[in-house]
Amino acid sequence: MTSELIRLHEVMHRLRSPGGCPWDAEQTHESLLKYLLEESYEFSEAVDEKDRTAMREELGDVLLQVYFHAAIAAEDPEDPFTIEDVAGGIADKLIRRHPHVFTDSEVTFDDVLENWEKQKREEKGRTSAIEGVPLAQPAMALAAKMVYRADKYGYSLPVAHPVTLPSDTDEAKLGEILLGVIDQAQQLGIDPEIALRTATKSYISRIQEHEGQAGA
Repeated sequence: MTSELIRLHEVMHRLRSPGGCPWDAEQTHESLLKYLLEESYEFSEAVDEKDRTAMREELGDVLLQVYFHAAIAAEDPEDPFTIEDVAGGIADKLIRRHPHVFTDSEVTFDDVLENWEKQKREEKGRTSAIEGVPLAQPAMALAAKMVYRADKYGYSLPVAHPVTLPSDTDEAKLGEILLGVIDQAQQLGIDPEIALRTATKSYISRIQEHEGQAGA
């Protein structure tokens, strides 16, 4: 670790130790989750606004959450791990999943994404497209992830397209279309988040049914 990362580790240890901060000492993984999400959203907002000062500050807040959770984990009497274990694990994973960088393998851009997903499945022993997907995430992100996963697993599960997007659709145009759909939903008294989550759950059920039939 660099000197500043070491200093952050030491500061966190001091805050959690006897004589430190009572509030910090009482925190748990569960109690901190809302702050991790909040800081992540604040960093995302800083990126959207291209505010470099805010990006640096908010990224520091996200880093604090990582160190905070690692400090709590290090105190676990049954299965402790430290920030060093966390850093070592992700470094090993990056090397393992980038053989084209750390070995003599040569791959295309598309191969990189394909190999990443394949190695994730092999490492985790995943047999389902649903495994490893956090179902509690926002409906839009969940829907996009499930459609992506189904495609990567080679499932042919058609989705209805009530609105056909023009071939020249870009992010700006798509954003306007989605905003228009949300506006109409609001006028009808429909919660778009709940509606999309319900549709995605139905899609997940179709994936499970497909996998059940394939394994039969």
